[in-house]
Amino acid sequence: MPRFTPFPALRYCDPQIDDLIAPPYDVLSEADLDELGGRSPWNITHVDVPRESAGANRYEDAAATLREWIDAGVMSYDEVPTFTIYRMRFTDASGTPRDIAGVLGGLAVVDEGAGGVLPHERVTPKASTDRLDLTRATHANLSPVWGLSLATGLTALLAEPGEFIASVTVDDVEHVVERVSDPQRVGVIADTIGSDDVLIADGHHRYGISRTYRDEVRAANGDRANPADDTLAFVSELVADQLSVEAIHRLYHDVAFDDLVSALDASFERADAGRPDGGTLTKMDSEGMLCLVGPDGFAQWLRPRRGAFDDVRSLDGAWLEHALADLDHVVTYQHGVDHVVDAVTSGAAVGAVLIRPVSVAEIERTAREGALMPPKSTFFTPKLRTGLVVRSLV
Repeated sequence: MPRFTPFPALRYCDPQIDDLIAPPYDVLSEADLDELGGRSPWNITHVDVPRESAGANRYEDAAATLREWIDAGVMSYDEVPTFTIYRMRFTDASGTPRDIAGVLGGLAVVDEGAGGVLPHERVTPKASTDRLDLTRATHANLSPVWGLSLATGLTALLAEPGEFIASVTVDDVEHVVERVSDPQRVGVIADTIGSDDVLIADGHHRYGISRTYRDEVRAANGDRANPADDTLAFVSELVADQLSVEAIHRLYHDVAFDDLVSALDASFERADAGRPDGGTLTKMDSEGMLCLVGPDGFAQWLRPRRGAFDDVRSLDGAWLEHALADLDHVVTYQHGVDHVVDAVTSGAAVGAVLIRPVSVAEIERTAREGALMPPKSTFFTPKLRTGLVVRSLV
């Protein structure tokens, strides 16, 4: 079972964090970084996103900046090991009010296949060593992995507020953080999360980097226990009302559109669907269909042919992999119907297929069976903010 531990959290001293925190590093454009960095000299992006324009020493400079903030009292450590309750309140794309409650702590870094902490989908390879180089320089976990606890009762444990730290509303999502320092409550939370597997929802690459860094530290210190044995994680309970899961649609490249259609025809029946709009995803979900978007911006329903996927897991991503297995093509990923249509009509993609979100029940079933979904099967919203908590690795 996974270890989940409290730690002396490094936090901003100013409770007015609006100009200090940021979205995850991997969703930020250069323009985003300019805007966020311009808000404050202490915005977390000055540490978390070393830019190539800063030169060869950008990671060491980021580490020096973090030390300067600590020395100047911009950030300070909790006096004792703590957990941080992190709440996100918003209305999702279906109009349903959501109040997600999870906890920030140190999640065990386990070897691949060891159990306890499980991937939920195959990961697309990333050649960049950016996160590893930053971890080596700062000796810190700056942004959390999102884990889903298969243990029951975590949501109820977090219902009681902790010590209020800060709150900020960004893009109609209220982010609230509260400190838990009472040893008894800390122990109950740790024991509950440690009683069953944790499934990685978002941050597979970051978790892999934590494994590499842990191994480097172990090799250097004689395999003694150290903070790198765990990594910063936000853990919430795997229950439907605690999750907002959206689809990540498929964009196709390096293939003729007619060849794409021909390959899909072997597994799907097509019918005109007009231009995709707000009701397209709803109809897909209610009638069990996918939706092909062509270069003219018009769409066609893709209804699975009888027997086409009898031996394939009932996931849209898995269906498409099966249907296109013999077609030479490249696939990329995009959420948001409007973005998908723009990509196809602009020529950035040859064609696209809109898919349906994966259900929470299917996410749990896949985890329990030890199976993996295709890459980019799920898009968990909203995205966790970076800068609410930093975890030291020394």
